[in-house]
Amino acid sequence: MQISQETNNELEFSKVLEHISTYAFSPIVSRQIIELQALEYESCLLQLNTTHEYSSSLESQNTIPFSGYEDIISELKTLEIENFRWEVAAFIKTKNIVNQVNQLKIYLQNFVAYFPHLNSLLSDIEVNKEIIIEIEKIFNRFGEIKNEASENLKNIRIEINKERKLLMESFNSALVYNRQLGVLDEISESVIDGFRVLAVNSSLKKRVKGFVMGISKTGSITYILPESCKRHSNLVREFEEKEKHEIELILLQLTQKIAFYYSELVLFQEKIFLFDIIQAKAKYAQEIQAILPSINQEKRIHLINAFHPLLLVSNKNEKKKTIPQTILLSKKQRIIAISGPNAGGKSITLKTVGLLQLMIQTGILVPVHPKSEMSFFRTILTDIGDGQSIENQLSTYSSRLRKMSEIITKADEHSLLLIDEFGTGSDPELGGALAESLLEYFYEKQSFAIITTHYTNIKLRIEELPKAINASMLFDENTLQPIYKLELGQAGSSFTFEVAQKNNIPEFILNNARKKVLSDTLNLDKTIVKLQQEKFQVERLRNDLTSQKEKSEVKKDNLQQLESELKEKLSNFNLLYNKEQKAIFLGRRLEQFIENYAKGTPKKEVLKQFMKFLEQEKFKINKVENPIIEKEIDKVRQKLKKEITKKKEKLEEIIEIKKIEKQVIFTEGMRVKIIGSSSVATIEKIEKNRVLLNYGKFTTNTKIEELEKV
Repeated sequence: MQISQETNNELEFSKVLEHISTYAFSPIVSRQIIELQALEYESCLLQLNTTHEYSSSLESQNTIPFSGYEDIISELKTLEIENFRWEVAAFIKTKNIVNQVNQLKIYLQNFVAYFPHLNSLLSDIEVNKEIIIEIEKIFNRFGEIKNEASENLKNIRIEINKERKLLMESFNSALVYNRQLGVLDEISESVIDGFRVLAVNSSLKKRVKGFVMGISKTGSITYILPESCKRHSNLVREFEEKEKHEIELILLQLTQKIAFYYSELVLFQEKIFLFDIIQAKAKYAQEIQAILPSINQEKRIHLINAFHPLLLVSNKNEKKKTIPQTILLSKKQRIIAISGPNAGGKSITLKTVGLLQLMIQTGILVPVHPKSEMSFFRTILTDIGDGQSIENQLSTYSSRLRKMSEIITKADEHSLLLIDEFGTGSDPELGGALAESLLEYFYEKQSFAIITTHYTNIKLRIEELPKAINASMLFDENTLQPIYKLELGQAGSSFTFEVAQKNNIPEFILNNARKKVLSDTLNLDKTIVKLQQEKFQVERLRNDLTSQKEKSEVKKDNLQQLESELKEKLSNFNLLYNKEQKAIFLGRRLEQFIENYAKGTPKKEVLKQFMKFLEQEKFKINKVENPIIEKEIDKVRQKLKKEITKKKEKLEEIIEIKKIEKQVIFTEGMRVKIIGSSSVATIEKIEKNRVLLNYGKFTTNTKIEELEKV
């Protein structure tokens, strides 16, 4: 899809792009944004969806890990040069670029359900850790070359530190000695070429052994390197040269290693630029509260509460209110003719539709209601003049005809036409006839169009065309102030005489003018005025009704919510009652088990009955399918678990007491039997908690708690 530069200028699309470009991290991306053009359908959908996903991440806590960076475009070019060596900064920038892409790849893979389209942008790359490892072998986290970058560098730096230490000790001794001689200036020392030197009074310099390194501007101070420091300073310089040479070698080798990943780095840089464009669009969308409307391929545009983005930002800065517009274009309503007085908002409505259409087809989100719908056109053709612009007032009728000729050539069923002051610039009667003829041509071509006009014949012709509709900008006749609200279905009056009267044009001139106008035309305009006034009243009444309806809806919602809350409380009370009844029942059953055991029912029998009871209750619980009841039963289960634990502890306590009782009453020679057995034996011997039983023909050993007295 191609949009002419003239159309871009008329819709002020470049201003939108310039605003978006301020959000880019890179100057290169800023220039790319300014040069953005309308995209083909598939590419545009991808751009819209990725921008929408990024924008949603900014609104949530799921912010995508993407931040400022420095591009490596110039560095990548040098990798193709044989034996070229990168500087330190190039490696740091490269590491940051690779890190950013790696983080984006990992993050988006983890949240692919939330960001499917953004994730698809990185589907052709893999996380690269090798480049990071190679760079981190050489540099520390501060971007300094490590001692361990090479064995040779490590040894050189050891020697440098050693000689610097000796140099410092030697200089400190010379400083103390010459200070005692009284040959030093007040400042005592300075630094020249990276070495400490003595600041000696020039008149006493011959008393100091050393090498002159410089003289102050006034000549009163001579800077001398002590003789004892010369050898160490030379060695430091020598080792520093070796260090410099070794670092150059290390950087050259590292550059060659990085060059191996050239094609991958080119791709990484492209991805970073792509994400920079997307995040810039997303941040602009946040500023103008833009969203992704529903996109269709049926040539249907239904803009609900649509804002002109430039006007919205301007008014926001000036703390003014911006009035949105709602407009519908479809195959059943292909042409809209907007009429009404000057300065009523006709042109801005036209520009709003055109600019939003251009934005959406360039992959930029638009400030409309979420229920809005938009489509795509192959061409957007405009002829939008500004009645308040001196430049446009000086435009010739021929230039408008030239532009109209271009529109005629390109107009078809895939075109969106936006024409302001349709047919003006010539004799009103002849211009009206030409405008009507052009309207019929565009209608036959099945083009989609929004035009503004003052011509009565155009308003009348629109009423005769089944797939065209009149519209007007509402105007308050009493105050003669525009309301800036578009109303579909009714032509508007220009309020020519009313506005003139408001601006103090004498009444006799107005009356004379009325006489010169054909009575039919005047009556028609009066009818339009009356209808528009009624429309305004209806609009105001509808707004009042809408407001009352909204209040009623709020009250209805509140009542429904209250009813829901009461039902929920009642349900909770029922559940709570059932839960308590269940708890009481279970508690009683447990008490029965304890009571039976206390009365002498054998432990095995009690446990058998208890396990049977538990299985029955488990079956009842598993049978429940209602999730709310299951949730409540789970609470009961937890409570019962605690109660059972307590009862179990109490049961074990009773058992322990019985054990103690049994241990106390059982004595040697006593006749007893094992619980659950009918055979009687005599206790022959008791040792701790075990007893030896004599059955006459044989003896057996058992635990004392398993016995009962006969």
